Amino acid sequence: MPASPALAAADAEPLEQRLAAWPSWSLPAPLPRPGQGDLIYPAWFAGRWQATNHDPSGTEPDLHYEVRFSANPQGQVVGDRAFNAAAIGQALLGEQLLQVRNDPHNPNRQLALLAGDQQLESTVVGRRTGLSSTQCFLADELALQVMHGPGDPRVSRVETLSRYALVSPNRIEAEQWQASYGSPAQGLAAEARRSWRGELVLERLDQERPT
Repeated sequence: MPASPALAAADAEPLEQRLAAWPSWSLPAPLPRPGQGDLIYPAWFAGRWQATNHDPSGTEPDLHYEVRFSANPQGQVVGDRAFNAAAIGQALLGEQLLQVRNDPHNPNRQLALLAGDQQLESTVVGRRTGLSSTQCFLADELALQVMHGPGDPRVSRVETLSRYALVSPNRIEAEQWQASYGSPAQGLAAEARRSWRGELVLERLDQERPT
């Protein structure tokens, strides 16, 4: 059963407060552990989309790739994490990205195989979502990233907050804010080392909107 507007707004309030604090983010963040649950999206995400990432600063070129969202066995809309991560990774890294694998036992863990005998292990360790309206969805995830390869593993934490707006049945526009932190071995409390803001547009590729 969908959440009531009042409940949805209450869920979104901590995310709006987090956003207001950017770029002065720090850890610990107000993000519950996700357990074995995946990130659940509103029904209007279902389908195939052409994604365009834009850096408002002009430092980085636009990225273009495809993403997919579909219903899980419980009827909830989730992202095709391996496909989506591979598409984004190939847009960023090209041939340096060899493969992306999902952990069959944990939807929040992925392994990316990279050239040069390197592996990037990424695990979502914190998540909060909320609807500020029926057409505005917010999601904040904190990921623990471990780069395996020659030498000692390199560990970092990356937090990404996204605010999606349904502009039309065939277009979603989003703003994204991201911060990176040091290894938890240096302490659970941490200040953001680097911050970034971007824009994302999703344009539907399906011939017909899913019902």
